[in-house]
Amino acid sequence: MEKLKVQQVQEIIHRLRQKQALRSIARDLGCARVTVRRYRRFAQEQGYLQPDAPLPTPAELELASAPLFVLRRSNESTVEPYRSVVEAMRDDHAEARAIHRRLTRSHGYTGSYGSVIRFIHSLAPATPDAIIRIETEPGRQAQVDFGTVCKMWDPVRAALRTAYCFVMTLSWCRHMFVRFVFDQRIPTWLECHSLAFEFFGGVVREVVIDNLKAAMLQASLDDPKLSEPYARFARLYGFLVHPCRPRTPEHKGKVESGVHFVKRNFIASESISDINDANERVLAWVTEEAGLRLHGTTQARPMQRFLEVEQAALSPLPAVPYDLELVMSAKLHRDCHVQADYAFYSAPWQHNGAELDVYLYHQTVQIYLGTELLTTHERATHRGQRVTRDEHYPPDKALYLTRTRSWCLERAAMVGPCCRHVVERLLCDGPLDRLRSVQGILGLADKWPLARVEKACGRAIQFGDVSCKQIKAILTVGTDALPAQKAIQLPLGDFTYARKANDFFTPEELGWVGDAQGGKTRPC
Repeated sequence: MEKLKVQQVQEIIHRLRQKQALRSIARDLGCARVTVRRYRRFAQEQGYLQPDAPLPTPAELELASAPLFVLRRSNESTVEPYRSVVEAMRDDHAEARAIHRRLTRSHGYTGSYGSVIRFIHSLAPATPDAIIRIETEPGRQAQVDFGTVCKMWDPVRAALRTAYCFVMTLSWCRHMFVRFVFDQRIPTWLECHSLAFEFFGGVVREVVIDNLKAAMLQASLDDPKLSEPYARFARLYGFLVHPCRPRTPEHKGKVESGVHFVKRNFIASESISDINDANERVLAWVTEEAGLRLHGTTQARPMQRFLEVEQAALSPLPAVPYDLELVMSAKLHRDCHVQADYAFYSAPWQHNGAELDVYLYHQTVQIYLGTELLTTHERATHRGQRVTRDEHYPPDKALYLTRTRSWCLERAAMVGPCCRHVVERLLCDGPLDRLRSVQGILGLADKWPLARVEKACGRAIQFGDVSCKQIKAILTVGTDALPAQKAIQLPLGDFTYARKANDFFTPEELGWVGDAQGGKTRPC
């Protein structure tokens, strides 16, 4: 039976005395006719319908109608006969599953586990938690959060992508900054902060954040750890970071409401072409519509409160812009490179296998081993790019990279014309690339005097074998000291090696003399 308030029961009795129809009473009071009929029977039994009887007081009605609402047997829980057992086990902090098992095995209970759950909940009905609404003075606090909105067109990738809205709300005036992005990485997080502070024209003293990975390395109530880029950013701008307790988004309810407001109003009412268009229009919406609305909590206009009071309470922006984007640990691999932000940067080979700290700035990259700065590079411009310094390779392995064709020609000219002739001949001897052989010949100049290497090259030319093996054998045996059998003919123009005008010395500069056949000769 539907239980009505005593005032409603008094009204039903009054109307019944006035001979009003049951259907009319039920319609006027918004209750069922069966309820009016039962209260009529109740009033007849109590004698309340007699014309000369006084109307019952609320206390009398409450007392007289109590028997009407005793629970019927069919509405009792099947666990009710075992109430004492359940209460005793609840006092011992037993779980519902253990209580159901005890009732089933020891007391012959045949009901379901769900019945036990419902009965336990009826013993201690949940009461809403009390909360404390935190209000701050102007210029003290801002709350920050990301929220997923919808898919937007990305002009860079030429594709539809899931977009997020970054919202920073000033806690006192409720004025907010909104920006749409495609990721929640550290560079995006820091850029949004910078744009928000520029939009407000100053910096608050405290920023309340969620425990997202771009800001927090470790989410903890007792020992939270900030990411290094965000910590440096906060020190530069001069604000304290206040992370929320894990899994308690209500602790930043002002910005949570702001994110929902953006979704329900701007996103729901606008037709957006791409993310750039959305960012232009949302700033106009914030200042022209959202900032001029009457806020439900403050009962004031956020933009007006901001301009009149809070803007003057903000700290000034830093004079130097923030540069650090990302800090990460990376292993130095066998190829003497670390991978950071989808690019590769070299570091000294002596630290292969070590975990290094990579600091990525807008234009540069610094690599540290602990507190020691190992190297600095220019920032890669595209994914997969390798930024390398030859000195980071082992010396024996770096020779192949540093001793290029141009270097070999210059080095051979320093040794002598015969050596230069041998080098040109090998470099032009296609289709096999003989750069390795040339590097081997020039490497002999590091072990033997230059004059001997020059004579050995001349003797190899005489015998028609200018291989590295032959020149090395001449030096080893010492036949380079034997007198030349005849003048060495070094014809010009027979090799097709393409070279620049300043690649090597001219024959005249080296002291060569002409012969009758038009070639150049020089005794070795």
